[in-house]
Amino acid sequence: MSKNWIIRETHRQTQAKLSRDLKVPEIIAQILVNRGIVDVEKAKHFMSAEMTDLHDPFLLKDMQKVVDRIILAKENNDKVLIFGDYDVDGVTSSAILHNILKKMGITVSNHIPHRMDDGYGLSHEIGEQALEDGVKLIITVDCGITAFDEVDELNKMGLEIIIIDHHEPSGGRRPRALAVVDPKQEECKYPFRELAAVGLVAKLVQALTGEIGGEVLNLTAIGTVGDVVPLVDENRIFVKRGLPQIANTTNKGLKALIEVSKISGKKISPYHVGFVLGPRINAAGRMDSAHTALNLFLSEDEKSALLLAKVLDNHNLDRQKMQKDIVTEAFNIIEAQEAFLNQKVIVLSKEGWHKGVLGIVASKISDKYYKPAIVISLEGGVGTASGRSIEGFHLYNAIDNCSSVLEEFGGHEGAVGLTIMEDKIDDFRVLINEVADKVLEIKKLTPTLFIDGEIELTDFDLNLANIIQTLEPFGEGNDVPLFCSRNLIVKSNPQILAKETLKFWVTDGSTSISAVGFGMAKFKDIVQIGKSVDLAYQISIDDWNKAPTIQLMLKDIKAT
Repeated sequence: MSKNWIIRETHRQTQAKLSRDLKVPEIIAQILVNRGIVDVEKAKHFMSAEMTDLHDPFLLKDMQKVVDRIILAKENNDKVLIFGDYDVDGVTSSAILHNILKKMGITVSNHIPHRMDDGYGLSHEIGEQALEDGVKLIITVDCGITAFDEVDELNKMGLEIIIIDHHEPSGGRRPRALAVVDPKQEECKYPFRELAAVGLVAKLVQALTGEIGGEVLNLTAIGTVGDVVPLVDENRIFVKRGLPQIANTTNKGLKALIEVSKISGKKISPYHVGFVLGPRINAAGRMDSAHTALNLFLSEDEKSALLLAKVLDNHNLDRQKMQKDIVTEAFNIIEAQEAFLNQKVIVLSKEGWHKGVLGIVASKISDKYYKPAIVISLEGGVGTASGRSIEGFHLYNAIDNCSSVLEEFGGHEGAVGLTIMEDKIDDFRVLINEVADKVLEIKKLTPTLFIDGEIELTDFDLNLANIIQTLEPFGEGNDVPLFCSRNLIVKSNPQILAKETLKFWVTDGSTSISAVGFGMAKFKDIVQIGKSVDLAYQISIDDWNKAPTIQLMLKDIKAT
């Protein structure tokens, strides 16, 4: 699919001031401006990302209440139950909170619902089990912000509830819990709204102990990257400072997972978290019980940890095979029915699809057709669904407008989960497409590259590439800088390497440079010696068995 290039507006005055005061090239200053960083002090904090730049945790609404109740739990010997979610954010949040409460001498237990058997969120059954176990206080992590009826019921049962969640509140309401920590609630004046649940738990640790140590930071970095929240402000600090802690961890479970994942000895990057460690952690909750992943991080025995890590690895292999089969089936259904391709939001349902991979399948559909996608698994007339969106379409707000036909729903701008009765799916498909028709123009259904700047090949050197690396970690909200250059002349015959990789040389007449595009062999016909091309790319350093050189990592090619 042809991509739309949008080159960010150049702010000359701000760019020049940042460049001068930070002593960096103007293109680096422009990248900062493109990320919304126009103040010199904020730019310095962004580039340094020091732990001292963290905000006061007590600025979070109800944080003092949470700290006071936890201290009271210690004094009264109250048993505490941590109720978590089954994804990487929920698992790492549960592990960190478990460890800190245990260290304080509090008797603590954990519960994570089974995705297939229990569904999502708090329930009456959880309350009954908690009372039977002598629990006085339940702390939810990564869930609970929309559990209005459930919290009321648990309150009547004599349980106290603390909610630590980062999802969007519904209609400005909040459950009648003892305390609710969620920076997205209207009454919260915290300066940063985009923390993952694990970031909020790290803030609780900071509030309780005055610091966030390395063994908290490493799991916080994993949960933050895994939940795909913007890597800016405190998220950036957690990830930048937490990633180096991962390789040197003393957590026996994390060490075992690194070993099983075959990344021992490597410099851990967001890629390793997002595409190597994260999927294995998530696989536990997708294929069976997330307690396997939680028990891994709580393990105090190396042999047990290694066995649990191998279980996660096998779950991930099973997940990959199942996902591949369902994605293929979903694509075939879409291609066979033209109506799907004519709608702006793809709503797909089928009996028996595994609930654990619905989000991944929705992502694959959204990536291929560049449309929001909601994938529903049906069982006994009830549909369980996950949805993924595209740039410019707030999926949570969209399904909120369809609430009349939904049983339950939750999520945020880019991803949602919902429950729907089978006989309401057609109505839902109509309603959500009516919403999309109002806000999604056709041009928004074209993949868009947001380009940081148009530059000349002569601007490149290793120094620039090294300075760009100081802007790491890259990820959601802090994308790898993307550039474009126009009217370049192809200097060599293109090579087609493994995995449809395209490699060739280009020149602007004075500077020549190699360009590599993974999965871009389809462009070989327009990349011929002597032809002129426009390239969109990231700058990388190629040091494979040789002295380091600059290389263009291609994202799009246009013939000129």
